Amino acid sequence: MNSLRFRPRRTGGFTLIEIVIAVTITAFIGATMAIAFNGAVGAKETVEATSERYRMLRAAMSRMTREISAAYISERYDAKRYRDAFDRPTNFIGTREKLMFTSLAHQRLYGDAKESDQMVVEYYVRSSTEKNAKGRTDLIRRERPQIEERMDRGGTEDVLFEDAKKIEFQYWNSERKQWDDEWDTRRAEKKSILPTRVRVVLTAIDETGKEARYTTQTRIALNTEFQRYE
Repeated sequence: MNSLRFRPRRTGGFTLIEIVIAVTITAFIGATMAIAFNGAVGAKETVEATSERYRMLRAAMSRMTREISAAYISERYDAKRYRDAFDRPTNFIGTREKLMFTSLAHQRLYGDAKESDQMVVEYYVRSSTEKNAKGRTDLIRRERPQIEERMDRGGTEDVLFEDAKKIEFQYWNSERKQWDDEWDTRRAEKKSILPTRVRVVLTAIDETGKEARYTTQTRIALNTEFQRYE
């Protein structure tokens, strides 16, 4: 007589080993997706930060070229009040690292403001005054909408571009057919003329952490002085 063997019937559940394997695979897939997601978010933030920085760079260069192109000097002032050319209310004083001039590109923010389209504007690089920006240098823009006083005094300062390492200006001398590193209309030989073009070179840190030079040029529309009324 053959003996009967009892074989347990398999139920529809999972064994412990199968559950452990499934959990391990799920955890691995979740970790992989999290890493990929974090990488995508980081790349998105990097691209957005780079895009924003280049937008600020284009805005800064565009503003400088617009204001420089509207530079002017004038002989129409009170000669009794301003006897010295160094105190003349309209001048164009440029060096390699700094530029200060009178311009017709002022934009009034308020309709009833007692301001015209004239202004004194100056560009230069200096150390940041922000508490959390130690060691950083910024491109500064100083503007004064009144031109009755000395050009180097008064006005308001704003950061035109953060983390700017250096700003350089050069001035095209149409007589000598060369770029000059200085232009000063307080001097007798340049008292009544402006450079026909100005070259601007801004050195800043790019997205790779290296210094990069960004260059533009602008043409000055009015490169001779406004004559005094007879």
